[in-house]
Amino acid sequence: MTGERTPRVLVTNDDGVHAPGIRALARAAYERGLDVVVAAPQAEASGMSAALSAVTEDGRLVFAETELAGLPQVPAYGVAASPAYIAVLAGLGVFGPPPDVLLSGINRGANAGHAILHSGTVGAALTAGNSGIRALAVSLDVLTALVASAGSGGAAVAVLDTEDDEARHWSTAADLAMTLLPALLDADPGTVLNLNVPDRPAAEVAGLRQATLAPFGQVQVSVAERGEGFVRTGVEESGSRPLPGTDLAWLAEGCAAVTAVRALGHLPDVALPVDR
Repeated sequence: MTGERTPRVLVTNDDGVHAPGIRALARAAYERGLDVVVAAPQAEASGMSAALSAVTEDGRLVFAETELAGLPQVPAYGVAASPAYIAVLAGLGVFGPPPDVLLSGINRGANAGHAILHSGTVGAALTAGNSGIRALAVSLDVLTALVASAGSGGAAVAVLDTEDDEARHWSTAADLAMTLLPALLDADPGTVLNLNVPDRPAAEVAGLRQATLAPFGQVQVSVAERGEGFVRTGVEESGSRPLPGTDLAWLAEGCAAVTAVRALGHLPDVALPVDR
């Protein structure tokens, strides 16, 4: 743990600053006595990966103070930038002292398998880790139950219902995130964890498991329509059976899954035709 000082936590996401998942995560951290500040995109920024994009006015990156419903005690900022850029800004002290840990989420939908490469939620966490900040990405699996209920008669089209977002089990994911926080604060600087939690009451989660990354994501891009000079894409359930021990396999069994991840690095053992 970081001495006697109260750990400072920056909470961000890619679903937008007023999404229910970020409120649940910020509330859980605040109720445990942590020094919490929220800074998240003004609007949804899903699929941004670790992009450093922002809206500027006369060269100035724009952000504004806001208030999270039910959490007037927690400072919050809506930022016209991608989640990863917000992580960079947080490390530079833009939203107060740099955080000891960055929490990213709670995302609506699992971020699992190698598809985390494209996730704005995980991208923010990896960007923080690249700067030496401990980070935890948190996602709520709202799709596995839908696919299971659709039966096994082929690939299911992945359509996420957003109308009942407030009724989802955000607190289940938030509380599990808090159980991981002490270990994360004691871990090496730059440690990044990726947590996926079933969308169900806490008593119905079959445990928390350490997982590897599945070799694919929960959904895949498909071509829905093509024509002269255009294509329309959609997403569908991958249809591949998850490998035992992977994050997707644990989710399919009703368990929460956590994986230690890292940003991209070089491959030292690949032989290339270069001068030696």
